[in-house]
Amino acid sequence: MSILLEANPVTEQAIQTLQTFFSSFTPGIRPLLLLDYDGTLAPFRVDRAKARPYTGVREALAKIIHQGQTRLVIITGRPAREIGPLLRGYPPIIDQPIEVWGLHGSERLHADGRRELEEAPHATQRRLDELREYLRHNNLGGEFEDKPNAAVMHWRGASPRTAKFIEMRTRELFEPISRLEGLMLLEFEGGLELRVGRDKGAAIRTLVGEMPAGTPVAYVGDDLTDEAAFKALNQIQEPHLSVLMRPEERETAASLWLRPPSGLRGFLKRWHKAVQHETGRRKVA
Repeated sequence: MSILLEANPVTEQAIQTLQTFFSSFTPGIRPLLLLDYDGTLAPFRVDRAKARPYTGVREALAKIIHQGQTRLVIITGRPAREIGPLLRGYPPIIDQPIEVWGLHGSERLHADGRRELEEAPHATQRRLDELREYLRHNNLGGEFEDKPNAAVMHWRGASPRTAKFIEMRTRELFEPISRLEGLMLLEFEGGLELRVGRDKGAAIRTLVGEMPAGTPVAYVGDDLTDEAAFKALNQIQEPHLSVLMRPEERETAASLWLRPPSGLRGFLKRWHKAVQHETGRRKVA
C-alpha cells in the first residue's frame, strides 16, 4: 500500500518513511540512487528534445555527484546517449559522466563510455525492423519513435478522440507481432511500445547485485513502465525505497508518493544531507 501525500509539504507519515530509509545510510557504504528521467527529473514535453530538468534539479544532482559518495544511475526509456546533454545544461552544471540504462534497461551506457545492447533473435529483429520501416512512412496518425530495440507510438497531447483512434490502430498492428519470440508490449501513459530486451525491473536487479550487501537503494519514477522497477526493488533484502514522483496519485507498488517539482527537490536535498551526515561521522571516527 502506498503512502499518498495529500499536499505539499509532505505529511508526517511520509517524513517518517524518508527518515527510516535515510537512517539506513552507514559510513563506508555508498548508497545507490536510481532515477527515471521523463516525468520524474523533467516534465513531459511533446517535443522530447525540450524536456529539460525541473528548476533546481541539476543543481541538486550536481551536489550529490560532487560528494562522491553516491552511485547515481539514470534508467530511462530513451536511448541512453540522449540523457547526458539534457542533464548537463549550458553552461554545464553536471560536469561528470553518469551511468545510464536506456531503452527501459535493454541498453547500458557506462560512465566511461562503454555501451552494451541486448540483441533479439534474428527472425524477431528482422520483423521488428520491417515494422519500424513501415512506421517511418505511416505513423498511424501519432508520433512514431524509432528505437534500435523497439517501435514506439505516442499519442500524448492528442485530443481524446484522436488518441483513442491512434491507440486502436497501434494495437491492431503491434499485438499480433508481439507474439514473436523475445517481443513484448510495454504500455506507458500516452503510448505503446513493442520491444525486445530487459525491463527496468531486470536492470535494477542487475545493479543491486553489483553492490555490497546492505547497500541502501532507492528508485524514483513516475510512469506505468516504472512499476516493474518498484516491484523489483520491493523484493530485495537491502534497505530500499520506491518513490512514485508525479502530480496525481494512482495505484502503484511504490512505497511513497511525492509531487514534483518541490517533492523531487526536497527528496534530493534530504539525500545530500543524509550522505553528508554519514561522511562527517566517518571523518570523526
